[in-house]
Amino acid sequence: MPLPLSASIEIPILQELAATGGTDDARFLYERLTAYFPQISDAELLEIKNGEHKNWRLAVQKAAKFLDEKGCLKRKKGLWTITERGRKIALEENSGFALTVNKSEQLTHITVQQMLIEIGEVLGFYAEMEFEYYDVVWRETSKSPRISHIFEVQNKGNLDSAFAKLKRAYQNQRTKPFLIVSTESDLNRARQSLTREFHDIERAVTIFTFAQIKQVHRNLSETAEIIKEFLLI
Repeated sequence: MPLPLSASIEIPILQELAATGGTDDARFLYERLTAYFPQISDAELLEIKNGEHKNWRLAVQKAAKFLDEKGCLKRKKGLWTITERGRKIALEENSGFALTVNKSEQLTHITVQQMLIEIGEVLGFYAEMEFEYYDVVWRETSKSPRISHIFEVQNKGNLDSAFAKLKRAYQNQRTKPFLIVSTESDLNRARQSLTREFHDIERAVTIFTFAQIKQVHRNLSETAEIIKEFLLI
């Protein structure tokens, strides 16, 4: 599947930096930006996660270069920082990529679980909550013995326990594991724990925040009926 053009990646970069405090390591952005483009296939996602998809990295770098030239972004030794001009554009941009979560809206554990169920169903999976001891699982069909995707949702919970569950599922069936955390500080803490204690599954695990799941859910909801037409056989 053709990857998004670099021009379409510019706003997501600004949105992502604005949502994560203003500065982030480009290494982490390559994978997180894929959440803005649900059309990217699982195979491509795996290549991106493993650092093997050079075209995606080049497209993101090209978008960042243009943002830098326009005064929306500053790049220094792998760190990208949004400027005030970039923040203004991120806030004012009214596009399908807009990452807006009402501050008064508290995303709960069960709300995020339900979003994951609905995302999975739109993408053609059989999705289930509280399957055995997992928060959310996706399978190809209700009768499929293999779990395709597993999600652990953590809201101030025990990260090591969540990683242990993800590790078990990955080692048993090569299930694609996801950890969903509530805040950006939890995101950083989870990355550190993954690198330090669970480095053997570091390349396999994808970590998203509640806000990112909300954004994917909203974008998919707007195009759900169209997407389902593509999935019909």
